[in-house]
This record gives sequence, structure tokens and C-alpha cells, in this order.
Amino acid sequence: MARWAFPTLAILLIVGLAAARSPEEAQPQQAGVRVAYVNSQIILQQMPGYAQAESTYNKELASFQSEMKKMSDQLDSTVAQYQQSAIALSAAQKKAKEDEIRQMQQRLSQHSNELQQRAQDRERELVQPLEDRVKAVIDGLRAERNVGIVFDAGSPGGGIISADPSLDLTALVVQRIKGQKQ
Repeated sequence: MARWAFPTLAILLIVGLAAARSPEEAQPQQAGVRVAYVNSQIILQQMPGYAQAESTYNKELASFQSEMKKMSDQLDSTVAQYQQSAIALSAAQKKAKEDEIRQMQQRLSQHSNELQQRAQDRERELVQPLEDRVKAVIDGLRAERNVGIVFDAGSPGGGIISADPSLDLTALVVQRIKGQKQ
């Protein structure tokens, strides 16, 4: 609720100011900026090539997760061995083993961060060409329909609380993308 309280207040203020004008003054404002919206998630899911990109990404992500699981299992095994033998170890041996475990944890954490970054980079690499095509189609439709702003209803916090369904360009974007040659 708090996220859209300020935008709602701003909209109410603008509507109030427009209502305070005479009809002659308000008319040019109504002819101003036209808006429309799309749902980018629906568009991407229906794009040729998206299913293949998603499949490729999921396979590579599974590989990254498998690699992390192996390292995590190795750390868990080392910790379990240490806990079983800790009673018989001298203070120096305990400290050495604990240092080894800490180093393994640091390597695991660092490798996890690297794999997450690689996964994000790979996702961007696979999706960016699709998003570029969608943006080009949206830009074309925006210009063709003389629309000033197109909102994305599919993104988190897309900013749309309520909208006229006739402004939804999602189906037109999908239609144009499917009509384009690869």
C-alpha cells in the first residue's frame, strides 16, 4: 500500500489541478501524452526462441547447482569428520583443522558468488537478444499509435494499479514478433 501511496497522491493532485481549469484550458491537456501498456512476461514466453533459451539456461543452472552441491557436501563431510575426531586432537591440531574448515567455507562462499554471477551473465546473454527484439517492436507500435509512454505491467512494481484493457499492446507485440522472420 505504501509503495503506491505517493504516486496515487501525485495522480490525484494532477487530476485535481486539471479539474480546476476551465474546459477550454483542459482540452489541450487531454490531447497530450497517450499511454499504453504491455505484459513483457507474456510476450517473452510466447516469443520464438524463448523456450530454447530458457531450457539452455535451466540446464546450465543445474550444472552450477550440482557443482555447488559437491563442494557443500565436501565441506559437510570435513566438518563431520572433524567433529568425530575433535576429542582426540590436540589444541594445535584442532586449530589447524578449524582453519582448514574456515578456508573451505570461504572458498565455497567465493565460488558460490562466482557461479551466481556467471548464471546472471549467462541469463542476460540468452535473454538480451529477445528483449532487444521486443523493445524494437514496442518502439515501432508506440510510434505508429502515437503513444508517448508504454508501461510494463509484467514487471514487479510495474506501476499500474488499474488500466483500460484497450491500451494493452501485449497481443499486438506478440503478433508482430511471431510475424517477423528470425
